[in-house]
Amino acid sequence: MISLVRQPSTGITLSDVVLRKKHSNPFQPRSFLPSLSREKKPQKSSLVSMPNPLHLAPIAVGNFRRNDMVKCKSYEADKSEVEGDAGGGGKTQSEAAKKAKMGIYFATWWGLNVVFNIYNKKVLNAYPYPWLTSTLSLACGSLMMLISWATRIAETPKTDLEFWKSLLPVAVAHTIGHVAATVSMSKVAVSFTHIIKSGEPAFSVLVSRFLLGETFPVSVYLSLIPIIGGCALAAVTELNFNMIGFMGAMISNVAFVFRNIFSKRGMKGKSVSGMNYYACLSILSLAILTPFAIAVEGPQMWAAGWQTALSQIGPQFVWWVVAQSVFYHLYNQVSYMSLDEISPLTFSIGNTMKRISVIVSSIIIFHTPIQPNNALGAAIAIIGTFLYSQVISTHHLFFNFFYSFL
Repeated sequence: MISLVRQPSTGITLSDVVLRKKHSNPFQPRSFLPSLSREKKPQKSSLVSMPNPLHLAPIAVGNFRRNDMVKCKSYEADKSEVEGDAGGGGKTQSEAAKKAKMGIYFATWWGLNVVFNIYNKKVLNAYPYPWLTSTLSLACGSLMMLISWATRIAETPKTDLEFWKSLLPVAVAHTIGHVAATVSMSKVAVSFTHIIKSGEPAFSVLVSRFLLGETFPVSVYLSLIPIIGGCALAAVTELNFNMIGFMGAMISNVAFVFRNIFSKRGMKGKSVSGMNYYACLSILSLAILTPFAIAVEGPQMWAAGWQTALSQIGPQFVWWVVAQSVFYHLYNQVSYMSLDEISPLTFSIGNTMKRISVIVSSIIIFHTPIQPNNALGAAIAIIGTFLYSQVISTHHLFFNFFYSFL
């Protein structure tokens, strides 16, 4: 029970309150507060008037036997806290604001991702050099963040050598996953790439089981059946199937699983925001990718392809390249910022819905031909991904609840 008193002092400790046993009333606490109806006598009052009320809360209560003690402590309360306790309006407003913020994050995340995939595919259709395209995406994001730090638009992260060491394996996995996904999109339709990438949870479970020794309940393994089956059905019924595109999406799945594992291990105890974490990741990935991009494709191929693209598309091709680079960084940055604000389960559900929006929008914009069996496979895979997110979250919640009692 919490008592609210509006005659506070800077600190009060009420002990020595004895519960005396009477014949008429077994429990009669001694009055320890001045009566509010009586007039104050200045010569006997030692209370100091303050604008904020005090909460008086018992912190230890005996079994109500003779000579048991009831100890109380007090703390100064803000006006908003008192009003919130009285009406509960502050809590409701806070929850509504949080939901609105999550909605804005999700809408921005999905919208930016859809725009990136559209421009990325348009660039790759006219300029089939995925290694350079991937490099430009990371370079643009790195430049944007360096300018933001220099102009103090964004807070500069406090990093050290240990931080960059822990970030290195994350950056390697991120670089491989990013290039592999871009190579896949240069060979097949955007929708097909994202259908295959919806199978990432299956790789996550397999890697965790056989390489990390983590065990899962049967329900988790059962949830992988529609994911694997749906991806397989979509692949065999794809009209424009390409093995390089298929393998690129598969390699991207594995790489991003390892990226997530390394991120969890490397970021323990680090106080870097999601936005700055992804910025540092982009800078390190750019340093890793640049020499490989030069070795695989090279400036001569880039220059010849650039002239061809400009002659076919015109000056707007330059804006396509800028748009795909900027939107790539923005959608990834918002996704990392979202992960700071929401639970992993909500994030995984949002990621599933993001893939649906990308698949549907790309089919509409690029007029991608799709067979009924192909659409059925995509739907099964996406539904399986959603079921997996539900089952795996229940599994983690159960074990967290169980270990809290150990």
